[in-house]
Amino acid sequence: MLIVGLTGGIGAGKSVCSTIFECLDVPVYISDIAAKHLLAEDPGVKKAIIDAFGQKSYTSEGLPNRKYLAARVFDNPKNLKKINGIVHPAVRMDFIKWGQSHIDEPYIVQESALIFETGLDQFMDFTILVVAPDDVRIERVMQRDQVSHTEVRQRMDNQNPQEDNMKKADFIIENDGQHSLIRQVLDIHRNLLDEIR
Repeated sequence: MLIVGLTGGIGAGKSVCSTIFECLDVPVYISDIAAKHLLAEDPGVKKAIIDAFGQKSYTSEGLPNRKYLAARVFDNPKNLKKINGIVHPAVRMDFIKWGQSHIDEPYIVQESALIFETGLDQFMDFTILVVAPDDVRIERVMQRDQVSHTEVRQRMDNQNPQEDNMKKADFIIENDGQHSLIRQVLDIHRNLLDEIR
């Protein structure tokens, strides 16, 4: 079984590509969803977050106080590193456990925004990078998340530039509205199956 990483900067469109892979019956692990689940449910993660950021990190119902945590993290690289140091290893362990239940598949996909930034690519057989022009990405995120141009830029600045990641990726999907996403995913799917045969 091959392990394939699917990544892309904020607003590049990796979620859409994940959905296409799922339509091809490829198991896809969405790291962002897993991270939110672990943040809310995993006792070890919760304790580590409270130790690092205080009791206000969780509401009285025991749910993550997203506004409070976001305020501590987004404009503070040190705190961002701290929270990533708690959440990313937990997601990694969860992915390994999840992968064991798909051991008979030709390949599985892990979708994650920070594959190259966190060194996850060293655990993967192949990596796929979804790219789109910056202005398109900014517009998408502003509409999707109802945030300002400045806020999107801030988030983008916490990720590697697309150009750097393009040098590292095995496959690149262009999501610029000019190229067919389905055709590009199908081509990669065939290439990956050929690798196994």
